[in-house]
Amino acid sequence: MDIKDLIPRRGNDTYRIGDSDDLVVMENIGTVPSGEVCLQEHGIFFICTEGRAQLEYDGAVIQIKKNDLFLYMVHSVACNFMASSDFNCRQIWFSRSELWNIDIYKNTNVSDMSLLKLHPVVHLTNKEAKIFDTYFWLICDRMKTATFELGPDIVRSLFGTMLLEFISIMRRNAEQGIEQDLQDEQSSNLHKKRIVDNFMRLVEESDGRIRRVDEFASQLNITPKYLSTVLKEVMNRRPSTYILHYTMKAIEHRLRFTDMTMQEIANDLNFPNPSFFGKYCKEHLGMTPMEYRIKYHKGK
Repeated sequence: MDIKDLIPRRGNDTYRIGDSDDLVVMENIGTVPSGEVCLQEHGIFFICTEGRAQLEYDGAVIQIKKNDLFLYMVHSVACNFMASSDFNCRQIWFSRSELWNIDIYKNTNVSDMSLLKLHPVVHLTNKEAKIFDTYFWLICDRMKTATFELGPDIVRSLFGTMLLEFISIMRRNAEQGIEQDLQDEQSSNLHKKRIVDNFMRLVEESDGRIRRVDEFASQLNITPKYLSTVLKEVMNRRPSTYILHYTMKAIEHRLRFTDMTMQEIANDLNFPNPSFFGKYCKEHLGMTPMEYRIKYHKGK
């Protein structure tokens, strides 16, 4: 079966900044997709308002009910969707470029990525649900009039705050589970989770300068095969997926927020030469590094 790549819908109850698909808000979504889906350009922030739904998300079955938040991460595979007849949700679609625009990266860390993968659904208390409801309708209202001065910045600020609220709740829930983890300290599962956490910390600290799985495995004193096995078992991802994520994050930061030349960036990130660096960007960004800089550079 082919894996489909969905795009944000257009029409009633749907709002954008101009004609861009980088940040799209949808008020009422009562249906679920069919088949197998893997979003290539967007993540999706779901808020379930009624009913229930179930899906298989990167190999794990998850259930969503009223007052649940679900963060669908880009490149994750979802399938086997089911929903009750009264299911309804709100959605906010966002591109990676939009995450840079709202500057979410400075407020998150490597452990948040692990938590998002392991616990993509967060259940809200009634008080928390009211808070997120307020954020959502504020974003919708500002989206409708985002053409006024600073309108797009206000929308991004509201969405960024909404994401921080989600991450805060997710971290709180994780802290509540620490006691149980300590009781299981000798277990194989905890050992594997620590390998994953240490691997992702090393990848983040390398800042795009190390791109070989065997180099990270050596730092962890395990074999590349075992590292791949553990990542697949715990996160259902390959090590190369996370290496690519942080490499692109490092490249985009240098292209967007510095005046480093292509030669300097290639040298800094240990690429053999600028030509190889250019081909790498073209493959993973869909454009040359200079094209990306011209489009997104935030000059001082």
